[in-house]
Amino acid sequence: MVALEEATQWLADYHQLQARHGLDGTALLDNALTPANREQPPLFSLAQLLANPDLLQRQVREDYPDADHPRLRKARLSVLHQSLALQIIGPLVIRLFRDGSSAALDPRRVFLCPTTSTPADPSRWQYAASKQEILEPEAFIRILNEQMQDWYGVFRQHFGVSPGAYWSSVGLALGAPYSVVWNRVNPAELCKQADSWLAQFKCEANRYIDWIPAEFGQQWCAIPQRKGCCLKYLLPGGGYCGTCGIYRKERIS
Repeated sequence: MVALEEATQWLADYHQLQARHGLDGTALLDNALTPANREQPPLFSLAQLLANPDLLQRQVREDYPDADHPRLRKARLSVLHQSLALQIIGPLVIRLFRDGSSAALDPRRVFLCPTTSTPADPSRWQYAASKQEILEPEAFIRILNEQMQDWYGVFRQHFGVSPGAYWSSVGLALGAPYSVVWNRVNPAELCKQADSWLAQFKCEANRYIDWIPAEFGQQWCAIPQRKGCCLKYLLPGGGYCGTCGIYRKERIS
């Protein structure tokens, strides 16, 4: 199990890396946390979804006419899981790196809400800000690790999200603080730190994300590369994710 001293050392290493490059880590993480306002009453909570998966199946069919096609329905559900990871888990991890502690991921306070601001995606995940339990790094890592393993069965068995898609989306979210500075610090150091951080989560996420140095526009940077496809490319206007390792040739060309 992760010791408190080890967890706080990873946070210190992260801020020291930025400081060596003249960056204000706290300010950068502040800018990365831009919570969206809830536009309408929620459809249901994540806790309700986990207890009754049919809620999400019905909502996807209602929101997306193409979801009658089994392959596209699977892609929609996979991308919705990716959104859950990036919109909810990622910001909680960023808060941990910024503050040294973070709110617990309480599924009773995570809601799928209708939105009118993004017509292509008629709903998005929101986290209720009130009455949050604050966890120190050791407890945050342990509890989040357990949740990701517990929830895997629902997304795999009921929604058909593949192991690679599920765990690589989780891995992207866990590495969110490193994505904030992907092109701002030494890429080799960043990749080493990010890989070490992911290795502390005793789940499959660390197997499905590799942080690699890459050159874009004559600038070296660090990028997280998935080992599982979220299937977004199947959707109208979906294209290839910038982190896709399976369709790397297509998304770089």
